Amino acid sequence: METNPAVGLDVPPTGAIIEYPYLWASQANAGETEGRKDRPVCVTLSVFEEATNAHHLLLLAISSQPPRPGQQAIEVPRMERRRTGLLRYPAAWVVTSEYNYDIAERSFYLEPGAPVIGVFSSTFMRCVATALRSTLMRGLGRVDRDR
Repeated sequence: METNPAVGLDVPPTGAIIEYPYLWASQANAGETEGRKDRPVCVTLSVFEEATNAHHLLLLAISSQPPRPGQQAIEVPRMERRRTGLLRYPAAWVVTSEYNYDIAERSFYLEPGAPVIGVFSSTFMRCVATALRSTLMRGLGRVDRDR
């Protein structure tokens, strides 16, 4: 993990799986502001911006439930589940039709020193990025958690 010495925060790298109170887009659209439970999420992008001395994070939910109609997700192969400590799920999906956006140094939800559960391989992360691209290109699915 990269540490931001200005705030003493360990920032999980791209591909890391952490526990996070993910707020689903449907919950945010209904006026909810807090995730209902901690769940594994994948840090899909972690970008450090020097001007603000902050890490911008794009977080995708990992679910043990198959995608619902209208929801896009990529199934996590067994080898990736084993590598990342997700074998407790008979199957798992990374949801790519929505995401939480947070800024690590201002986050109310990232715990300093919180453990990384595992890290997806770069090959699998390329698959996730490809699946997420259409969501980003259409400007859909962003749930801001940095406020």
